[in-house]
Amino acid sequence: MCLAIPGRVISINQSSVPITAKVNFSGIVREVVVEWIDEVAVNDYVVVHAGFAISKLDEEAALKTLQLFGQWQTQNAE
Repeated sequence: MCLAIPGRVISINQSSVPITAKVNFSGIVREVVVEWIDEVAVNDYVVVHAGFAISKLDEEAALKTLQLFGQWQTQNAE
């Protein structure tokens, strides 16, 4: 099983090879390869696995997924 996490693109580095972006995962910012995602833009949500954006996600679906992750984390923190 693999886990992919949605995050919001906060900046894009077009000059890097491959193209990368800073992506915010609920306050944690990581550099992610976005080379293979069509027309990724700042404020887009992307699904990331192992440091690579594997798809774009609409904002509603991304926020719902993050909400579910938060609920799971709260329930399992005990």
